[in-house]
Amino acid sequence: MQNSSPHDNAHLMKLATYASTSVALVLIVCKTVAWMMTDSVSLLATLIDSCLDALASIINLVAVRHALAPPDKQHRFGHGKAEALAGLGQATFITGSALFLVLEAISHFLRPQPIGALPVGIGIMIISIVATLGLLMFQKHVISKTNSTAIKADHLHYKTDLLVNGSVIIALLLAYYGWAGFDPLFALLIAAYILYSAWEIVQESLDLLMDREMPDEDRQKIKTIVHSHPKTLGMHDLRTRKSGLTIFIQLHLELEDTLTLMRAHEIADEVEAMILAKYPGAEVIIHQDPASLAEPQPEFVG
Repeated sequence: MQNSSPHDNAHLMKLATYASTSVALVLIVCKTVAWMMTDSVSLLATLIDSCLDALASIINLVAVRHALAPPDKQHRFGHGKAEALAGLGQATFITGSALFLVLEAISHFLRPQPIGALPVGIGIMIISIVATLGLLMFQKHVISKTNSTAIKADHLHYKTDLLVNGSVIIALLLAYYGWAGFDPLFALLIAAYILYSAWEIVQESLDLLMDREMPDEDRQKIKTIVHSHPKTLGMHDLRTRKSGLTIFIQLHLELEDTLTLMRAHEIADEVEAMILAKYPGAEVIIHQDPASLAEPQPEFVG
């Protein structure tokens, strides 16, 4: 992840939510027309998915704006967890749509329906793929800058859409020129993939809500930064978590016993500045300990 200013990241996140909502609404209109003309259940699947994408994107838009709000008296640590709540909301809607799709696919599988207006259906799917690819490229750029959970959840939705749209084209062709049962069969496969995607979103959202530690790679970087200061004798009890765009880092810094309080404070400030250079906008809390009294905490395994 590249380091950018919190202001730039916030602006990018807002643009990403506006873009995804706009794309979803346009695709809903196009796919509704195509579904009414083709009566394809696999096309209905991607229409339902787009409707939920639009709803999820609107939830994201509201959640991201709330998550970017500064801390207040009631929320001293900010509002970043609104992103994770939005992710759980999205997963709920996605799961509901997938189960509805399963029922529709089974009904059409038992009573296959002929596909009509094939060129219209395929044309709409090609338009959907082009629009989705453009959105995915922009979202990938935003994620590389912000590492936003909400935008990553939206990105996952539209990656799924890309695969769904491609599979719908195949399903339409097979159902039109071969067996009509291919259409509901592909719809069932799409539903299974949607459910898998929902589970991935749930896992990441729960990690944020449960204050999961940052990746081992980042924790090791923090330790390397701390130990690179010439006056640092050691460190222990490193704790990290992420809430929205904000990273929280806490640690105990081991220093010489004979340092004055003022000098120990200066060293802690220097170490904090070094960490902030790598993680701009992070909330860093450093407690100074005399090296002779430091009691390192055991590292958690697993």
